[in-house]
Amino acid sequence: MRLVVALAACAAALCGRESAQAFDFFGLWSSEDSSPPVSPTAISYSVAVDVAGDDRGIRNAVTDASSLYRLRKDAPPDGEALARRAAGDFVPVIDALWGAGYYNATVTISLGAASLTVASSDVAAFARAAESYRNRAVAPVAIRVDLGPLFRLRTIRVVNVAGAEFSQDELPPRIVGLKPGDPAVASALRAAETRIIDWFRNQGRPLAKVQSIAPVVDHAAEVMDVTVAADPGPVATFGEATMTGPESFEPGIARSFLYIQPGDPYSPRALQDARTSIRQIPAVGGVRITEGTALDAYGRLPYQIDVEDRLPYAVGGSAQYSTTNGPAGQVYWEDRNVFGGAEQLRLQADIFYAPPWYVVAPNVQDFSIHDLGGRLSASFLKPALWDTRNDLLINALGERVSSAGAGFFGYEAEDVDGTVALRHRFSQYFSVQAGFEGQTGTATDVLGKVDYTLVGVPLSVTYDSTDNKLDPTRGFRVTASAAGFPTFLGSSLDLVQAKARASAYYALDADQRFILAGRIGLGAMGGPALDEIPANWLFYAGGGGSVRGYAFNSLGPTGAFDAVIGGRSLFEASAELRVRVNDTIGIVPFFDAGNAFASTFPDFSSPLYSSVGLGLRYFTAVGPIRLDVAFPLERHAGNGPVAVYFSIGQAF
Repeated sequence: MRLVVALAACAAALCGRESAQAFDFFGLWSSEDSSPPVSPTAISYSVAVDVAGDDRGIRNAVTDASSLYRLRKDAPPDGEALARRAAGDFVPVIDALWGAGYYNATVTISLGAASLTVASSDVAAFARAAESYRNRAVAPVAIRVDLGPLFRLRTIRVVNVAGAEFSQDELPPRIVGLKPGDPAVASALRAAETRIIDWFRNQGRPLAKVQSIAPVVDHAAEVMDVTVAADPGPVATFGEATMTGPESFEPGIARSFLYIQPGDPYSPRALQDARTSIRQIPAVGGVRITEGTALDAYGRLPYQIDVEDRLPYAVGGSAQYSTTNGPAGQVYWEDRNVFGGAEQLRLQADIFYAPPWYVVAPNVQDFSIHDLGGRLSASFLKPALWDTRNDLLINALGERVSSAGAGFFGYEAEDVDGTVALRHRFSQYFSVQAGFEGQTGTATDVLGKVDYTLVGVPLSVTYDSTDNKLDPTRGFRVTASAAGFPTFLGSSLDLVQAKARASAYYALDADQRFILAGRIGLGAMGGPALDEIPANWLFYAGGGGSVRGYAFNSLGPTGAFDAVIGGRSLFEASAELRVRVNDTIGIVPFFDAGNAFASTFPDFSSPLYSSVGLGLRYFTAVGPIRLDVAFPLERHAGNGPVAVYFSIGQAF
């Protein structure tokens, strides 16, 4: 495709526009500005828009509003039709100019010596001029705009239904966002209207509205006075929810993910959370919530939830390559409504490069089939057992994994694992999970080989009040788990492991363009000696989700040959300042620190490895695309002077 574009560009430069059209396979030069051919039965015309000062934004507004420009490829049958088309342009074009704050702008539409203005429109002369081009040439119509001065706001009043201005406590000036001296543009007034309504709705007033915006333009002074009449409406609570759909499973399952109760204070955030919560059900494709237009007899707001079904089956795959971890691939198959109760069954197979634990610098020429690792996994989810807030989760996997080959000695492990758990959802933010887990396998590292069996009871707690999973701007997340594997249940060693991770997000400004984000991770393990614990159960630090700048799992206690052997405890911390430069670009300076320790709990007398870096974010509808460049501050085996990470979503 790049070659084709280059050829077309050369043709345009060397042969001219008409010749370049022969190379225009993709319509890159097909011309939006071309006119119909000259004809004895129609008046073909072109349109040139000239804005004094060459303001491209205003020119675009004029062309968007102009029927002459929009219909230029549809030649009118005669000169009178073209003249009427031109005369009809004044109202929409001037309206667009007023919306941009130019209330003294003048517009002239001319064809040769014939001109049309708002004050003087000799349509007959314009029609005769147009007819003179019939079957001879394209009629060159020109739209000339003299903007005049940009009008500015002089006074801004926001009043209630009684005509009294709101106090600063009732409606802070920062919410209105308008101040004397600002350009008097329509977009700013519309944005202020939206902010005012959102402010009152967030105060628990669902029926808030702006009744009118009354601008008064002083043409002589080149200013505008504006009065906004707003009706906050009453404070209300939620009423009953009417649910429509789903069709493929019982609505009671979807209702179990709705945490709003009749009588709860009204909040737009609660409705957004309800939409997000219900969409967690794998069998749900979409959720639409429609608020009532009036309160019921009890002063509550009724609302309707429309739940759409999702396609019942999905199949997918992916492939990737890493300079440190080599190639990897994945395929999966998913049934989202196994027994008609929104049950999800997912079968997945992964394959990846997994060299022996002692391979530090793998050579592609030495690659063999035995260097491949893999994982087969199956997961089953039954949401809302008996229409309650309890979910059943069953997981099973078998795998062969390795962390070697990234410039340091690692480990390799083969294991089979099965888990059955019950999760209770207290709210859309908070859930607790308990279950039964069994794992058996073999793990090998520089300390030796460990054959093990673990049988125990894992417990976990999750709390997440953030406003966005991929790009949070407020709230915090906490995940904590503890698992005990005593020998009396059948384990080959007494092992207790606890992990916790917490992150918080705080907006430093009202527009949420400066977000302070922090993360901390902790791990602790009690029981047998370090060399008796399977290597795949030990703690490691380093990598894109840990301490950036250091290779994945490259930080921890070391053994023979300075090989990383993993630790019984872990500490990680990160701090970021997420700066949104504009709607699409952001920069993120960051600092990471962490390490794994041989002791049961983190031992801060041992060194912490740290790094600094700078990230670039490109914001999309799906989430931010992340590019991080990290610089390790301490030298470490297997690490270079810089590391680069690329993914979707923030680092944490």
